[in-house]
Amino acid sequence: MDKTHSNPSKQPKIFENQFLESLTKTTPLTSVLVYGPVILALLYVAIFIKGLPVVTTLGLFFFAIFFWTLAEYILHRYLFHWISDSKLVMRMHYIMHGVHHENPRDEERLLMPPVPGLLLASILFGIFYGIFFLIGYPVLTWAFFPGFFLGYLLYSFMHYSIHKFQPPKFLKFLWVHHNLHHYKYPDKAFGVSSILWDRIFGTLPPEEERNAGSKSIEK
Repeated sequence: MDKTHSNPSKQPKIFENQFLESLTKTTPLTSVLVYGPVILALLYVAIFIKGLPVVTTLGLFFFAIFFWTLAEYILHRYLFHWISDSKLVMRMHYIMHGVHHENPRDEERLLMPPVPGLLLASILFGIFYGIFFLIGYPVLTWAFFPGFFLGYLLYSFMHYSIHKFQPPKFLKFLWVHHNLHHYKYPDKAFGVSSILWDRIFGTLPPEEERNAGSKSIEK
């Protein structure tokens, strides 16, 4: 799979304002230092302040990690690849995802920067709180959301690794899957941390392409 058209040294510019531009970039260490304590704090609140049983908390936590893989697929397929005649929509699309497709090896934009990341996390927490409130158990949000957030964090590090490193043998299929999305099938292979939902919803690239991609990585 050809990656020569992607120039990591030529970084697209999103904002003319240097401060806003700096908010579009981050590093893996920053993600761990910012998001990690948030996840731990939410779990602490769930168990020690809200009084949720440990078994309930862990059950929701791990279910939410799995649920993230579905959210990842839906967001990538329907939001990040949303095409519209609206200039505002397409501007937002470029900021969220288009800039990544323009230069997929831009290391500073492979992860969600802290400021927009925490803003989005706050909005999502509110949405999930509303959903759990409607079913009568808003307190469960404190156990569910940190798992969902960790699912995102695991996905983001997988995404970073795919674009930066050679794959370990047991994860090679994920590298192939995502590279096919970038370089050959932008309308397929929307999962990054999992291919499960692509398989279920019929958006896997052709098997021969996946096999050929695996062989090219081995060389």
